[in-house]
Amino acid sequence: MLKTLPELIAEASTGLRVVNAASARNEIRENQGILIDVREPPEVQAHPSQGAINIPRGVLEVKMPELYPDENQPIYLHCATGGRARLGAEQLERIGYRRVTAISCGVETVCEVFDE
Repeated sequence: MLKTLPELIAEASTGLRVVNAASARNEIRENQGILIDVREPPEVQAHPSQGAINIPRGVLEVKMPELYPDENQPIYLHCATGGRARLGAEQLERIGYRRVTAISCGVETVCEVFDE
């Protein structure tokens, strides 16, 4: 039986660290973490998030080790609704990153919090 996207996201979320945008912003300020926007480039152009680096979900596992080879780098992922961020966080943990966090809220909230 095929799994639905909500089922995949729920499975990916098991054991993941997930925080809201305000917590992520505060932690990034303290731990020099990086904010990764896993949306597609047209989505980012339409509604950019301040300080985020755009690495689309589809190439995350390829680009992250090239750009950020430190497995202990604090990484915070966000997307439009939180689903792709959770799927991306699961994949980054699979390839060996140890300090990965998904941001639970939508892009509007992320933009509002990080633009302060």
